[in-house]
Amino acid sequence: MELHIPKPCFILLILTTSLFASTILAANSNLFREYIGAQFKGVKFSDVPINPNVNFHFILSFAIDYDTSSPPSPTNGNFNIFWDTQNLSPSEVSFIKNQNPNVKVALSLGGDTVQGDPVNFIPSSIDSWVSNAVSSLTSIIKTYNLDGIDVDYEHFIGDPNTFAECIGRLITTLKNNNVISFASIAPFDDAEVQNHYLALWKSYSNIIDYVNFQFYAYDKSTTVAQFIDYYNKQSSNYNSEKVLVSFVSDGSTGLGPGNGFLDGCRMLKSQQKLNGIFVYSADDSKADGFRYEKEAQEVLASPN
Repeated sequence: MELHIPKPCFILLILTTSLFASTILAANSNLFREYIGAQFKGVKFSDVPINPNVNFHFILSFAIDYDTSSPPSPTNGNFNIFWDTQNLSPSEVSFIKNQNPNVKVALSLGGDTVQGDPVNFIPSSIDSWVSNAVSSLTSIIKTYNLDGIDVDYEHFIGDPNTFAECIGRLITTLKNNNVISFASIAPFDDAEVQNHYLALWKSYSNIIDYVNFQFYAYDKSTTVAQFIDYYNKQSSNYNSEKVLVSFVSDGSTGLGPGNGFLDGCRMLKSQQKLNGIFVYSADDSKADGFRYEKEAQEVLASPN
């Protein structure tokens, strides 16, 4: 029997469905992300508490397109592993993912320094860098059974457009080849850094899933009110539904979880603006028993 819906009811149904969809898009996320392995402090995936009611991403830190000589030299997109492979091996990745169906594992590109020197983004050309990066990263990602990449270059020798094209084409190719399922970027509030990442965002925002904005790069004296203002500012720069908030484990910079960060997260959550939380890093958090990781995940998992 054919169902006939009166026209006014049909219009109401469309409006209701659209409103429901908008509500879903504006909803909070339970995504928790943690950088791990950069400081070689012996931390393992299994050390970190994982709340079963969050989506959890470990981010291996870092894969860098520098060689392993001393001092290291740039390699134009040929990436090498610079994380603690003894404790964070391919078998450990498989184990933690098998034990926790809510866990995915990514790797981060670049970082601040390598053996004490700045990691510079310094491609010879767009085409050559992308070709080398796709090849070398595909090998690492498949060996480690990883799910995504994060882009955390912080120093640049080259213009914003070159950075945008290199990173944009890299992410596009890895996704089209089904090598990764998600990608994030990790900018912070610095003029040069923002110029490069906003150029990338302008051209390739559709393929970037998360913005790991480094709110811990702001001053340690940051208040909760300032933190909320910073969040709103960066949400206007990037997509407001993709910007994650963050703290640094050692408490050296930014609004810390013991000084109001979690209160700020609860405020954002009450406004349907909490898209997720990330932490740098598990290496430092180990000494404190991952106290704030537990609390942050509880905030994300809480129904209100």
